Amino acid sequence: MSVTELKDRHKTATETVNSLREKLKQKRLQLLDTDVSAYARAQGRTPVSVSLTDLVCCRTLQGHTGKVYSLDWTPERNRIVSVSQDGRLIVWNALTSQKTHAIKLPCAWVMTCAFALNGQSVACGGLDSVCSIFNLNSPTDKDGNLPVSRMLTGHKGYVSSCQYVPDEDNHLITGSGDKTCVLWDISTALRTSVFGGEFQSGHTGDVTSISISGSNSRMFVSGSCDGTARMWDTRVASRAVRTFHGHEGDVNAVKFFPDGNRFGTGSDDGTCKLFDIRTGHQLQVYHLRHDVNEIPHVTSIAFSISGRLLFAAYTNGNCIVWDTLLAKEVLDLGALSNSHGGRISCLGLSADGSALCTGSWDTNLKIWAFGGYRKVV
Repeated sequence: MSVTELKDRHKTATETVNSLREKLKQKRLQLLDTDVSAYARAQGRTPVSVSLTDLVCCRTLQGHTGKVYSLDWTPERNRIVSVSQDGRLIVWNALTSQKTHAIKLPCAWVMTCAFALNGQSVACGGLDSVCSIFNLNSPTDKDGNLPVSRMLTGHKGYVSSCQYVPDEDNHLITGSGDKTCVLWDISTALRTSVFGGEFQSGHTGDVTSISISGSNSRMFVSGSCDGTARMWDTRVASRAVRTFHGHEGDVNAVKFFPDGNRFGTGSDDGTCKLFDIRTGHQLQVYHLRHDVNEIPHVTSIAFSISGRLLFAAYTNGNCIVWDTLLAKEVLDLGALSNSHGGRISCLGLSADGSALCTGSWDTNLKIWAFGGYRKVV
C-alpha cells in the first residue's frame, strides 16, 4: 500500500470518527430535555443570596515573590501549603498568617502541591516530571533547607496535579503532560498503577487536573487538554470507567461534588459544568457573561461543603461564586476592593467549609471567611 493510499484511508477514517462524534453529541443533546436549574425553578426554588458581609477577606498571606500556582489545605483547616514561580513551597499557619516552612524546591518550575491527610508531609511537582515528597518533621540540612524525602520518577511529561489518597497517606495520584495518571506507593517510590497511556480509553491530551472522590477513594476523575474528563477505578487501570464529553476546550480543573455522585469541571471554553457519574449526563452548565471576542478561561474550581455554591476562578481576574442549583452568579470576589491585584490561579476550601483560600499571580494568598453564612453554604 502506497503512502498516498495510507493518507487517503487515514483521512477517510478521521472524517468518519468526527461524523460519529458529532452524531453522539447531538444524541446527548436530545436526551438532555432539562437541567438542574430549569427543574429547580419549576419547583419554585430561589437563588442563594451572598452579600459582601457574608464572605470577608480576613487574612492576606505574603511571602512568595513569584506567581502562586497551587495551594492545598490540611484536614484540620489551620494550615495551607502553596507553591510559586519563585521556586519555593511555603507552609502557612492560616490562623496567624505565619510561615512554618519555606522550602527551596529542586525545580523552580512547580505547578502543583498537596498536603498529606496526616499533615506531616507535602508533595509537589512541575516541569521536571518528578513528584517530590517532603517530610515536614525531617531535620534541615546545613544550608537550612528541608531535604526531599522521596522522589517519584516515571512520568515522561510535566506533573500537572497531585493528590494524596484519602485515608492512605502512603499513596498518591499524579496527573501529567504525558497523558497519564499514576498511583504511587510513596514508601517504595514505585508506580502501583498507570491510567491511560497505551490504553485506548486513556486521554489523548495532557492531563491537567485530578480529583479523588471523598466518599470512595478508589474512584477519581481527571481533566485533560483533549476536552474530556474521565473517571477511573484504581483497581482497574486498563480502561476508564466513563468518559465525559461536552467541553469545547481544555478541561483545566475537575472537582468532586461533596456527595461523591457528581463532579464539576472548568474549561478553556469559559464554562463550568456539573456531571453525574452514575448516568454520565451533564446536569448543568455555568456560563460567565463575557465579551464575544475574549473568552475567559476557567483556572480552578471548588465546591462549598454543602455543594450549593461553586467557586470558579477565571483568567480575566474574576472569581465567581455560583449558585449550583440555579446556575446564577451570586458574587464576584475578583471585583471586590480588597481582592487580588492579579489573576486568581488557584483556590481551595478548608475541610470544615468555614474558609476559602485563593492564590494569585500578584504573589499573595488570601483567606476568605464565611462568617454568619457558614451554616448555609
